Amino acid sequence: MSALDLAELYDTHARDLHYYLARRVGPQTADDLVADAFLAVWEHRDRYDPARASPKAWLYGVATTLLRNHVRREHRRLRAWARESGRAMPVDDFGARVAESADAGILAGQAAAVLAELRSEERDALLLVAWAGLSPSEISAVLDVPVSTVRSRLHRARTRLRTALTVKEDNHA
Repeated sequence: MSALDLAELYDTHARDLHYYLARRVGPQTADDLVADAFLAVWEHRDRYDPARASPKAWLYGVATTLLRNHVRREHRRLRAWARESGRAMPVDDFGARVAESADAGILAGQAAAVLAELRSEERDALLLVAWAGLSPSEISAVLDVPVSTVRSRLHRARTRLRTALTVKEDNHA
């Protein structure tokens, strides 16, 4: 990979990578992780094998590896978010817009709690689809696991999320 290739990779994917990482760990940490990911890609450019993964998948693989160093912090942040969302219930009814906003906040907190309880492998696969827009085959290259494993992780994560949110919604009805 040449400097020109790296510049093109940066121009094409840095913003989306930052967006994905920021949703996982916040914008300040995402700034550092994006910089670290591109630095690692440059330093290890001789290890890139185009037959194994696309440049985007390789970049996200490097970033995901770096992100795993922050899993404990992410776990604590999601738990705190879940606790705070439960406290953010509106006192008065200010109309449909306020109710929808409150419901969305509660649902987001419930989703965060479920995300925090997922195995890190399932959470990584789910968020790489939802927030990074990667396909199962790209996630396979990112996580260095077979596509069937990615599909299984996605199925389990989606099922747990759907079940938990349905149960909580039924309890509030």
